[in-house]
Amino acid sequence: MKQLLFAAAAASALALPSAALAQDSPLTWAARLEQTYRIVPNVTYLTASNWEAKLDLYVTRTPDKPQPTLIYIHGGGWTGGTKEGSAAGFAAYLEMGLNIVNVEYRLARVAQAPAAVEDCRCALRWVIQHAKEYGIDVNRLVVSGGSAGGHLALTTGMLPASAGLDRQCPGPDNLKVAAIVNWYGISDVNELLDGPNMKAYAVTWLGSAPNRDEIARRVSPLTYVRAGLPPVLTIHGDADPTVPYTQSVRLHKALADAGVPNELMTMPGGKHGFDCCTLPQRIEAYARIREFLTKHHVLDAPRAPSTAGQARR
Repeated sequence: MKQLLFAAAAASALALPSAALAQDSPLTWAARLEQTYRIVPNVTYLTASNWEAKLDLYVTRTPDKPQPTLIYIHGGGWTGGTKEGSAAGFAAYLEMGLNIVNVEYRLARVAQAPAAVEDCRCALRWVIQHAKEYGIDVNRLVVSGGSAGGHLALTTGMLPASAGLDRQCPGPDNLKVAAIVNWYGISDVNELLDGPNMKAYAVTWLGSAPNRDEIARRVSPLTYVRAGLPPVLTIHGDADPTVPYTQSVRLHKALADAGVPNELMTMPGGKHGFDCCTLPQRIEAYARIREFLTKHHVLDAPRAPSTAGQARR
């Protein structure tokens, strides 16, 4: 499994311009990746609904030197998708110097809403509780995901304890992240249950409970917009047929009105999932993510090249 996942990461790296790739051949870069990180697959972080929720760790081989860490949550409309399906996209984050924690959660066939939201909060708690073991800097945690995973990244990073969605895994930990990177995630679940923007995946996740509108509000990121939230970067195509782009526009405005640092990166003509971006747009998105995480002190600013040698000439 390790060899397959590193091969996927290395393959995706071929399209990425970076300082490392500017200096190394792709094969050298891939070897350096394996030298730097280890993979710990399928660790159970929660058992609920008679189902074991697992995560994979791509973490530093030197845990005594904690690194910033990205918690990644896969998409699939809360009804499908796997954590393994996201692995090929991790090369850019590894190259930035981030550990990665790749999370799965209960899909609708196992448990309907709000189970997925609860699980991802539990994953965050597990990461905080096991940070020392895996070289994770708890002060530089980022949560990210695409589509339903973007929604879950938002709820994981925005929910207050008072929402009552941490009860599957109670504990004293401060469930706080340093930043959120939201790829075309849902921010208003209610909008997807009825009317012109109704989506079958949302209806399936909420089911037919008489209080489904109340549950939908309870799991909608827009419900929790307030001052003091971590910075949010949203990336969304303006031609997305699956998650309305207007939701990201509304989220951007609501966060700005609340004084939350946030950015909306619009992909002109971008659709959904892999089709969110052309190759140039995807490269630009990863550069924007690096810039955003550096700006908010998750990543260290790049060091200026030394001029000492030049001064001696």
